[in-house]
Amino acid sequence: MATIHDVKNYWNANPCNIRHSGEPVGTKKYFDESEVKKYFVEPHIPEFVGFNYWYGKKVLEIGCGIGADTIRFARAGAHVTAVDYSEKSLEIAKQRAELFQASLWKGSVKFFHANAEKLSQVVPIEKYDLIYSFGVIHHTPLPEMAILEIKKYMGPQTILKIMVYHKISTKAISNIFQYAGKYSEARPDCPVTYTYTKKSAANLLCGFDIREMRIDHIFPYKIKEYKKHIYKKKWYWAWMPKPLFRFIEKRLGWHLLITCASM
Repeated sequence: MATIHDVKNYWNANPCNIRHSGEPVGTKKYFDESEVKKYFVEPHIPEFVGFNYWYGKKVLEIGCGIGADTIRFARAGAHVTAVDYSEKSLEIAKQRAELFQASLWKGSVKFFHANAEKLSQVVPIEKYDLIYSFGVIHHTPLPEMAILEIKKYMGPQTILKIMVYHKISTKAISNIFQYAGKYSEARPDCPVTYTYTKKSAANLLCGFDIREMRIDHIFPYKIKEYKKHIYKKKWYWAWMPKPLFRFIEKRLGWHLLITCASM
């Protein structure tokens, strides 16, 4: 069984979205291009998060990666505590924050290197207005432990927004043929990836008041071209009317978007 150290080593070698720009990592042009690409490919994120809503609020981001959402929160005026277990991802996120410091005057960011399963050993316990974790919990060996840690930072008014991978999705179906159902991530060497149905996600979040749980996001582009920053859709998605695509996306999408509160 893969360990948390295997997970850390993997994401140190493969920070999420690191290839969203061909420019040198750490440059302004790199961060600008990678941010544009992130929200072009995943336009449901801003709508799900509602960055501007968190002006003046305290946000705990678990799994900040290279910091695109982190900086978006700070620009909108949130005071962000950003956490990741990958030293490489944190290094890049800190570079991004430092480079764009002039535009962070509305909010603030502080970073912690921590394992989500043992968050309270590193991050001081206090109550947050929002706890946000997008595409992270399903990559830790013991997601249940991470959820128990999250509860320590929840107050009566705290909102929890997380994304986990959806089990009954076009992506999962594709992986049955491509990897015999063994893998879920874009790369087969990812050490830990769980997928969830709505029922199993509700079980994971037992003890929370689940306000909303919905499905979104199909990645329609050809991987080979996409890696070259060319957005060419696979033929069946390209020819599909947009209303039909959205109909399928809301039922068989890859992202299970969940909003919770304390009971």
